[in-house]
Amino acid sequence: MELLRNYPMSLLPYSLARPFLFGLDPETTHELTLAVLRRAQGTPLEWAFCQERVQDPVQVAGLNFPNRVGLAAGLDKNARCIDAFAAMGFGFVEVGTVTPKAQPGNPRPRLFRLPQAQALINRLGFNNEGLDAFLANVQAARFRKRNPVQPMLLGLNIGKNAATPIENATDDYLTGLDGVYPHADYITINISSPNTKNLRALQSDAALDALLNAIEQRRQQLAQQHATTDTRGGLLPRRVPIFVKIAPDLDDAQIEMIAATLKRHGLDAAGKPNQLWGVVATNTTLSRAAVQGLAHADQAGGLSGAPVREASNRVIRQLRASLGAGFPIIGVGGIMSARDALEKIRAGADVVQIYTGLIYQGSKLVPQAARCIRDNR
Repeated sequence: MELLRNYPMSLLPYSLARPFLFGLDPETTHELTLAVLRRAQGTPLEWAFCQERVQDPVQVAGLNFPNRVGLAAGLDKNARCIDAFAAMGFGFVEVGTVTPKAQPGNPRPRLFRLPQAQALINRLGFNNEGLDAFLANVQAARFRKRNPVQPMLLGLNIGKNAATPIENATDDYLTGLDGVYPHADYITINISSPNTKNLRALQSDAALDALLNAIEQRRQQLAQQHATTDTRGGLLPRRVPIFVKIAPDLDDAQIEMIAATLKRHGLDAAGKPNQLWGVVATNTTLSRAAVQGLAHADQAGGLSGAPVREASNRVIRQLRASLGAGFPIIGVGGIMSARDALEKIRAGADVVQIYTGLIYQGSKLVPQAARCIRDNR
């Protein structure tokens, strides 16, 4: 996913810089951005993109979010720029998707702008450097030490390798879970990217239930393995919340099925949310109804930005109605303004994520959205 170049953005109005940036190849712009952010983070140059974080604390999935606006997975697949994003005022940042083994993704070109629709199409295909490199970057991040009182939260997003047969997908997710578990505030399992063959089949009833069963069993083992000692010398299991990222292209029956599956795993014996399972709604869409006739509209891949907003909101509303109050929902898809972020909260999301909005609006969208949610919800 392309990322706007926040370093120069803060030094001049984005409206002046965007025509130049949009004249470059989208993926080249993205790579240059990450290179600048990586070099600048943790140095005096960080002031160029640093923004004060809006304080609006909320507890979701047993976690204390400093505010309700996060960065969606896909912008920083290799977790290189966690500290830079922390400096931009996000309440939480999700990095990845990471796969067990490094893979190049799909051939270029694979990222396309549709400015008339404030949208992007990508078919990147989980391009990343693999789990070992990803974890090294996560462990090198210093955001928790720089703000130990109320640190930004970190989500780690895991997926399967393209070469792994779909019937063996669980093995990849368990490998990813083993690796990221000690380092994540929460974990997202991505089963909804349209750019990995057959991946969305994991959203079906039996496949999803089997996957969540396997992950729950492994989480119980990992919770004990990474337990900490309390003040009395007892062991406190480290239970990390896990979110399932789903597509916006699901029909009502499919959403109900996913909600029922999540409830089987995410409710306690009293029927209340156990805060160990949540849902990220939603990923990119395959629909082209809103962009017909535009340049690049026929490119294969997932469409993000303004055209996915209402589809995402529809899924969120139905999930909230089905899951009930208290079940953790992260809302993402089509947030291009502060009001769009508030709309996600009113649809039923607890917190929200942005990514394509950064490209079209600039990093100013982060504090604007956080303030709008704080002052109007």
